[in-house]
Amino acid sequence: MLFYPQEKLALFIDGANLYSTARALGFDIDYKKLLTEFSKKGILVRAYYYTALVENQDFSPLRPLVDWLDYNGYTLVTKNVREFTDATGRRKAKSNMDIEMCVDMMEMADTIDHIVLFTGDGDFRRVVEAVQRRGRRVSVISTLRTQPAMASDDLRRQADHFVDLVDLQHLVARVGAPPRQNNNQQASVPQPVSLDSD
Repeated sequence: MLFYPQEKLALFIDGANLYSTARALGFDIDYKKLLTEFSKKGILVRAYYYTALVENQDFSPLRPLVDWLDYNGYTLVTKNVREFTDATGRRKAKSNMDIEMCVDMMEMADTIDHIVLFTGDGDFRRVVEAVQRRGRRVSVISTLRTQPAMASDDLRRQADHFVDLVDLQHLVARVGAPPRQNNNQQASVPQPVSLDSD
């Protein structure tokens, strides 16, 4: 990833997507290290973290993480999860942060030089193209080293730079946690809500 010292940066982190990507790679993200690392790369203007929260829940497993991020340099963008019962009687949760991320990227595009997007979701290809037309560079961080790959081919090709998260592991992984197995073992950090994307 190419950075310039006087470049204004903004991070846009799809919380659930980054969590899933790191989990698939077998490690946890240390958000303090992540913020410190990107603060060294240029002038970090903003670090957005997007996540959905279940409303009316006495305790959310995400709440400690969200509170920590909010007090430690991240701009939190949250939305309540809408719960419903589908036609088969199964309870489902639905929320999508894509619109919020796209609006914020377009609003910030005139005040920053480089967007670092932590997601592999191909739905972001069009907004990446739009901010590039405004002369902004976009780096996408996800992974191709899982089966299936977590990064959309369209998004990866559209980005100015693609960085595999596994190549940043030594800079942003939480130290001291036992190595994570690539199976269904319990997470050692709060787990984002699994959401339908439609």
